[in-house]
Amino acid sequence: MSKIIASAAIRGAHKYVSRAKNMWEDSKEDFGLEEEVGFPNTGYYLPLILSLTGEEVETVGDIEDPLTRAEQLLPEEPGDEMWTPYLGKALDAGISTLIAQEIIEVLKLVNGEGPEEPWLGFTDDSTLRTQGIKLVDGRMPGFAACVGAAPTNEEAVKLARELQSKNILVFMASSTNGRSMAEQLADEGVEMGWDTFLVPYGESTSAIVHALNFACRAALTFGGKQPGGLEEARDILLYNKETVDAFVLAMGRDEGVDGDQVITDEKYAAAAGALNFGFPIISDVDIPEILPRGICKYEHVVPSIPEDKLVNKAVEVRDLEIDVSEVDIPVPFGAGFEGESVRKEDMYVEFGGKSSTAFELLRNRPMDEVEDEKIEVIGPGLEEGVEEGGALPLGIVAEVAGREFKEDFETIVERRFHEFISWASGIFHMGQRAIPWIRISKESYEKGFRLEDFATILISKIKEDFSSVINKVQVTLITDEGEIQEPLERAKEIYHQRDERILGMKDSDVETFYSCTLCQTYAPDHVCIVTPQRLGLCGAYTWLDCKAGHEMDPQGPNQPVEKGETLDEKYGQWKGVNEYLARETDGNLEKFSAYSMIKDPMTSCGCFECIAAVLPQANGVMIVSREYPDMTPVGMTFSTMAGQVGGGVQTPGFIGIGKMYITSEKFISADVPDDHVGLERVVWMPTELKEEIEDRLKDRLEEVGKTKLFDRIATEEEGVEAEEVVQYLEEVDHPALEMEPMM
Repeated sequence: MSKIIASAAIRGAHKYVSRAKNMWEDSKEDFGLEEEVGFPNTGYYLPLILSLTGEEVETVGDIEDPLTRAEQLLPEEPGDEMWTPYLGKALDAGISTLIAQEIIEVLKLVNGEGPEEPWLGFTDDSTLRTQGIKLVDGRMPGFAACVGAAPTNEEAVKLARELQSKNILVFMASSTNGRSMAEQLADEGVEMGWDTFLVPYGESTSAIVHALNFACRAALTFGGKQPGGLEEARDILLYNKETVDAFVLAMGRDEGVDGDQVITDEKYAAAAGALNFGFPIISDVDIPEILPRGICKYEHVVPSIPEDKLVNKAVEVRDLEIDVSEVDIPVPFGAGFEGESVRKEDMYVEFGGKSSTAFELLRNRPMDEVEDEKIEVIGPGLEEGVEEGGALPLGIVAEVAGREFKEDFETIVERRFHEFISWASGIFHMGQRAIPWIRISKESYEKGFRLEDFATILISKIKEDFSSVINKVQVTLITDEGEIQEPLERAKEIYHQRDERILGMKDSDVETFYSCTLCQTYAPDHVCIVTPQRLGLCGAYTWLDCKAGHEMDPQGPNQPVEKGETLDEKYGQWKGVNEYLARETDGNLEKFSAYSMIKDPMTSCGCFECIAAVLPQANGVMIVSREYPDMTPVGMTFSTMAGQVGGGVQTPGFIGIGKMYITSEKFISADVPDDHVGLERVVWMPTELKEEIEDRLKDRLEEVGKTKLFDRIATEEEGVEAEEVVQYLEEVDHPALEMEPMM
């Protein structure tokens, strides 16, 4: 390894450890050893320290052991530049740096130094899992940690847009000569945040540790890795090298004390820390290169790359698989733009929402009734139909034809409208069916985006993603208020018919279930078994969806699973299903019960919408959704529970579920007496979740003659302590209290 890099990294590590120690000494004096420390909404304590040392840091006093470990890892500080042909000493300095950085970042919070706009600081576990879904389903091929600033604001925007267009998540930290990339983007009005794939962690170089504790939690949450000693730490680092496709873009030189342009020791130390994870460093400045393979898959440090070639070089060095769509529209297009919002003051026109009528529908047609790539607009266009800031109605009707296309596929393709449309830069889309809300920004309109571009997007993406079953696509756009009413009513009838089709199906009606192994990239021991009465735990895939997915892609993640001989009808165990699970998990999972959370429950990867957990004191079950960040009656937050449930392990008493499963006839039906339904075990859920599923929940309770149960289910308003919940249940005479014990 270059003597310059080794020496600088070691010097930087000494500086970080010294700073962390000084901050710790001050915190002991100011707050005492028992002062609680931690990042918000995580069940992983200080995640990087937990992952690499096994230490569970909860108080100021607990910091002593990992700080001592950081000091022990420090190589002797070089007086002159040190030569070593190996990475070892610099890598040790890198780990020491990361431990110190995480201590520094958490002690900032103890001292009331929280992140200020545009910085976001630490990523909580809920966000981690939301972004994890994008990792496992391929929407996000990897992430870039951008350290420093681009030479100009224009180049910073160009770099961000290129990364977004390749669907690469962008983490930003540190600065160059007091200027950061995030500040450059903010100056240019670029929207940042998790929804836009542009995440500004913090202005200090130590904030880069948040990108690496994100990577550590990916291994714990999705990979089923466990924190502990050296062997466990090695497994976590190898998981990241092999699975989490990340790289560092190091930009710019800082002005040294004598006026020279330099790379600071602290940045070299942080870079050495990233190398431990197998994350290569690509830089736009002339720093010593490290090309031999070893810790990283290919080159370790690649310098002197021009700004306009940084991203492509990083993709090459990290060996990312980039699947970029070519859509002929006048604005950038990619998954990185999916979460962009368009504020009212930045809006040129909107459709639907509270402002106008709107709907979206996809229909299957005979081949001779579809004219491929035909676009028809019924009503006024943007130029003549609306003034800036106004609204128009919008009906989007896509008609497709394919010899292998079936009616069951319609909802699969239609559900993708949201994704396809919102991938266009400057276009906001939410909702589906008869409740979409769409906005076009002034900037996108000025670049030439028009109504017809909605159709161009849908035609291009439908034919690209569903080429195996769709040969022809035509799109009609309706913007005339008088013309939209009749097709809207027809669309509502079709929506209702589709819902009735899946709601009427039972597990006993079919001999074949379907698997979903999208998440196995990150959780090798997890397999979803999707049945007519139990959708995937992420909430995105029903049995019909998986059936259609398999027919459209026979080699894909949705495979048929023959039930075979019934082993236990009550618990939902079948010989064919168990054999499939054993085969697909290399024998790590031998059996599962479809209808129980106690006996051989379903595994989870970490992408679940909710967690159901036994509340022993109430002899019932509480359900918490990922949107609820606070404490629950089992004494754990969602994040803490998720750490136990995720990673492909069976955890009796805990299951990850999709929200629709709560109102299924088979919801934990094996865990109640024969004359009861699973919902009678539900004793608590957050108000937000209860309100979200209220209509479906009331319909299900009316169906089984248990209408009073809705008001008997406690929320945080009744209490978040188990004793408070039990007291409320006794007051309302909840049926769970009278049932036989769950465990």
